[in-house]
Amino acid sequence: MADAADFQGTSASPARRWLRRTGALLAGAPLLAGLLQLPAAAPADAAGQEAPQAAAGAGSVSVAVDSLSPTAPSEGDTVNVSGTVTNNGKQAVTDAHVDLRVGPSLDTRSSIDALAKKSNAVQGPTGKAVGGKYSEKFSKLTPGVAEPFNISVPADELDLGPDGVYQLAVALSGETSAQPWDQVLGVQRTFLPWQPEEAGTKTKTTFMWPLTSTVHMTAETGSNEQQTPVFRNDDLAEEIAPGGRLDQMVSLGKGLDITWVIDPDLLASVDAMTRNYQVRGEDGTTTAGRNQAVAKQWLAELQQAVTGKEVVALPFGDPDLASLAHNGTNVTGSLSHLKEATDVVDDTVETILHVKPSTDFAWPADGAVDPSIVKVATSAGADKVIARSDSLQDNLSYTPSAARPVGGGTTAVVADARMSTAFQGNLTKASASTQAVQRFLAQSLTLRLQTGKQRSVVVAPQRMPSVSQAQAMAEALATLQSGNWSEAQDLADAAKAKPDPAANTKVPPTSAYPSSLRNQELLRAAFEQIARTQGTLDSFKVILTDQSRVVTPFGRAMNREMSTSWRGRGVAAVGYRDGVESYLGGLTNGVKLIEKSETKLSGRSATIPVTVQNNLVQGVEHLELRLTSKNPTRLKIGDDAYEEQPVTVNGGHSQSVKFTTSANANGRAEVVAQLYTEDGQKYGAPVTFDVKVTEVTATVMLVIGGGVLLLVLAGFRMYTQRKRAAARETDEDGTAETDDADSPQSPADAAQNPEAPGDRLKQETGAGPRAEGPEQPSDPAPDTAAESADPSGTGERVDR
Repeated sequence: MADAADFQGTSASPARRWLRRTGALLAGAPLLAGLLQLPAAAPADAAGQEAPQAAAGAGSVSVAVDSLSPTAPSEGDTVNVSGTVTNNGKQAVTDAHVDLRVGPSLDTRSSIDALAKKSNAVQGPTGKAVGGKYSEKFSKLTPGVAEPFNISVPADELDLGPDGVYQLAVALSGETSAQPWDQVLGVQRTFLPWQPEEAGTKTKTTFMWPLTSTVHMTAETGSNEQQTPVFRNDDLAEEIAPGGRLDQMVSLGKGLDITWVIDPDLLASVDAMTRNYQVRGEDGTTTAGRNQAVAKQWLAELQQAVTGKEVVALPFGDPDLASLAHNGTNVTGSLSHLKEATDVVDDTVETILHVKPSTDFAWPADGAVDPSIVKVATSAGADKVIARSDSLQDNLSYTPSAARPVGGGTTAVVADARMSTAFQGNLTKASASTQAVQRFLAQSLTLRLQTGKQRSVVVAPQRMPSVSQAQAMAEALATLQSGNWSEAQDLADAAKAKPDPAANTKVPPTSAYPSSLRNQELLRAAFEQIARTQGTLDSFKVILTDQSRVVTPFGRAMNREMSTSWRGRGVAAVGYRDGVESYLGGLTNGVKLIEKSETKLSGRSATIPVTVQNNLVQGVEHLELRLTSKNPTRLKIGDDAYEEQPVTVNGGHSQSVKFTTSANANGRAEVVAQLYTEDGQKYGAPVTFDVKVTEVTATVMLVIGGGVLLLVLAGFRMYTQRKRAAARETDEDGTAETDDADSPQSPADAAQNPEAPGDRLKQETGAGPRAEGPEQPSDPAPDTAAESADPSGTGERVDR
């Protein structure tokens, strides 16, 4: 049983044996089976005092240790333990008391793990009770009611031995009506590090303090000159607001000796919030963001916190190296995105934080590595990979230093798995947080006591600690850095430390990669979609007059599509990629051909206009518009089956491009208009339309031409005949005027010449009948019909 396991070789007291025998006799045979089910009696402690009997199971009373201070006491300190006890049973507990019990030291790190798994088990060793005045009594514990306790005891009274980690149990003992004897009804075990004097050789501890978040910015920007960014939501404002997760990470971290590990995308996103930005709502509409002041305040505090500290910058967006290695390397262009994400780091971090970051480190998810991950991690320039000891395992009785060469000039910086995972899980309850802090400190001290050699240890916690997790981390670090067995060290120095020759340097095979992590990876389809988006962007950017307005936001969006933060959020990851691809498609469709209906072409040749529309805010150029005839024997474009013309369109305008066509036969001809980039790649969708040719035939043209020629010749003939007749009249009139030029016409003459004065006037203006004389065959008679279109007579001269 519990105490028997701690103090083997001792026997039960005579009084206890007498009580057991008497009870058996009085109860009789019917009660024998029930008595045999009771737990064995606990032996007396080393001082001869009896310890309360331990009840079976997990205990009917729960004990929560909410606070333990100091977390690592020294000589002369007073240890304060506070918490609550709650009766979870159906019967009241009477004569209850809470006391502290110190168990033996825990010499190995695995023993700490074992104790943590059964920290609240009633059965098992609880150690020697301090007893006396250092306990708290309760006359009655009502079912379902939590009662607080607070015990303070000088460290000297704990009777701690040499340096080490001791089990500290807080036990609730009492009686119930069903079991009317003193027994342990609930217990909570924790760890008490004991290093009262400064160690001669301290462990050098590097604690990575991560500043990362999920993806918040979209690829969408406003059409104004500032390109106002659009955020997926306003969750980032909540994280950086006072009391938020990232606000706590900065506030807590600025007082600690840590290595800041930062995703530049987080900095870029908060920096964008310091100016005008838009937030997309669930209904798809956007509203103006209102957290500029919060963003400015957070950045100012971060700038102050990192001054003079080591800053390690991850590639932009914190790409998932394992997903890329396992599913993306066979997709063209995937590795180039990692290179781009690394290249933009310096400008982003230095511009915003005014510090020079280190970009030599790659950090796969949970520090799990295999050869392909190491290869991808170092492909963009990093030569140090942050692994974890549960991936790159050692078969040693002690924990070696973190740095070790793994070949190819690459250094694996192996973080300690036990210490790195100490703050995972739900730590919102004070008892859970206290337990995490004590366990972390216990692992750290036990590690130091393994050997007398100095070693470098790295702690790489989860990427996005919650507020409660961050607070527990900060509490443990504050104790560690003010304690007697550890000192802080930068990550770069830990990577340069002399490797332990006995440490494992062989990277585990790909088959050893944890299936739980593999199931969270981005699939090959994700990288194929990213490649499609990149291909569309490549075709789009060559036509733009200002490529940076599109290349930069979409380049960063594709970095975000590869983020480690998408692990376990596959649906959200697909939605984000679809949104980026759809938005880019909308922009590319902003430059397009206007649809055309059927075009009619009368005659042999004509021009066909095709309109290019540019709905972008910037101009486009380097485009060629090709018009192609599917039936060149009927309709030619230019001198061949197709013709190309360059296209340049200002932002928000349209341009019509005209093509010369020639028809050879009647009927319909299909015509296709297509935009091309200068390198010959199709751009956008084609526009197809029909051209209906109604050309006049050659025979009809000859008939019409002949008729027109006859009309011209007839008119010329009439003109020449009239000219001859007028000449003859002039000669006759000249003779008459010589004889009677000044004589008035007598009545007798008037009778012989019936021509009236009005008729004479018509002859002089050329508007009346011609004078008497030989009639010409072509002279029309008065009031004749239209002139005949027959050919001229034989021998007539026609001036052509």
